[in-house]
Amino acid sequence: MFPATSRRFVQAVGLVTVLLSLSACSTKKEKPKAKPAVPVAVATAARKDVPVQLKAIGNIEPFNSVAIKSQVNGQIAKVHFKDGSDVQQGALLVTLQPESFQAALNQSEAALARDLAQARFAREQAERYRQLVAEGIVTKDQYDQLRTNAESAAAAVAADRAAIANARIQLNYCYIRSPISGRTGNLSLQLGNLVKANDLTLVTVNQISPIYATFSIPERSLPEVKKAMAERALKIEAIVPNDPNGKETGTISFLDNAVNAATGTIRLKGVFANADRKLWPGQFVDVVMTLGLRRDAVVVPTQAVQVGQQGQYVYVVKPDKTAEMRPVTVAAEQGGESIIEKGVAPGETVVVSGQLRLTPGAKVELPSSQKGTEKRP
Repeated sequence: MFPATSRRFVQAVGLVTVLLSLSACSTKKEKPKAKPAVPVAVATAARKDVPVQLKAIGNIEPFNSVAIKSQVNGQIAKVHFKDGSDVQQGALLVTLQPESFQAALNQSEAALARDLAQARFAREQAERYRQLVAEGIVTKDQYDQLRTNAESAAAAVAADRAAIANARIQLNYCYIRSPISGRTGNLSLQLGNLVKANDLTLVTVNQISPIYATFSIPERSLPEVKKAMAERALKIEAIVPNDPNGKETGTISFLDNAVNAATGTIRLKGVFANADRKLWPGQFVDVVMTLGLRRDAVVVPTQAVQVGQQGQYVYVVKPDKTAEMRPVTVAAEQGGESIIEKGVAPGETVVVSGQLRLTPGAKVELPSSQKGTEKRP
């Protein structure tokens, strides 16, 4: 009996020992595995002079635009230009049937010749009677009557001359000329059609060299623009989208006299030589206005700047190859670069790709081509 009791005791002690060993093993904490380094692309913050620019969407307008209309009633006898062609100032565009106007001019000239003869006779007769009145042969009333007739005839001559001048003007209106040099549009009425005075526009001529670009900027930018305009002629660039050669340089020629209260913007206009005719009326362009130069500015690639709940930030790669989240203040963005006003020093390395996988303090892995670019202490 004693031996059986001893066996059970030994078995109980062994079971307790095993349970204590298992309990001790379960309380031991496993060491956390190290997180792998996050592959990223980086760039170095640089210090350089950056132009201060304003950008806007502009609309191209002709330097001058004239709607050509007939000033007399008539029938189109001849068209002297092709639609969409270049014309010079004074070039003949359309001729109306001139016969009726030529006849009116001839009639006025004939009336002048008749009245000149009558005026000459009346003047000579009045002169004879003036001498007879002095001699007492005729009465003064007779002389006054003849003198009045002479003056009336002279007035008729003046009226005839005015009628001739008007007839010549009307005849000249049959020959419709371009008042400016430019490019014609589409002719609305063709050969043989009747036109009325000051009715339909026959054709529109646009002057496109030089040419205008009209655009608007926020009113908060007005003080900078006014200051820059007071110092010098403000340069402006018009860039045609999707055209690598569609860039033209000009100057600001107009600043509106009031801010649009509905939109909070103010209208400006730039003038361009447009010698190569890269700009075309009605076209939309990207307008870049250079106000000045920001010297020794700190710049980073724009893709390095991220936006979080606390505002804008960048990830800076420290010498131990860990990422530091750094709040930044961005002054402006242009040309794919952000001007950093506060938060990053020149020479520091910032992450430009792979930020979504980063957390503050995370290890980073640089591409082999960029290893060694991080700032050394």
